[in-house]
Amino acid sequence: MRLAGWLLRGLAFLLLLGFAIKNTAPVVVRYYLGNEWQAPLVFVLLITFAIGVAVGIAASAGYVFRQRKLLAAARAAAGPTPGSRDRADA
Repeated sequence: MRLAGWLLRGLAFLLLLGFAIKNTAPVVVRYYLGNEWQAPLVFVLLITFAIGVAVGIAASAGYVFRQRKLLAAARAAAGPTPGSRDRADA
């Protein structure tokens, strides 16, 4: 099973590497007020993807922290479970 996972990862890497090699043509990204930036297409796509990931993580951070707080409150209300150690003992 591990071998299949590594083969799948290797295949995905090779496909993405081939995509990056094929898309090295420079593109111009135009901003407001006449500003522009020229970079390879694959770099622009990578930056765009990274910004999207960062925005997605930031958007879900509040929900995740709220769920952690609710889970901690529920665990505290439930009391110790059999077989669990107190955090001070660990």
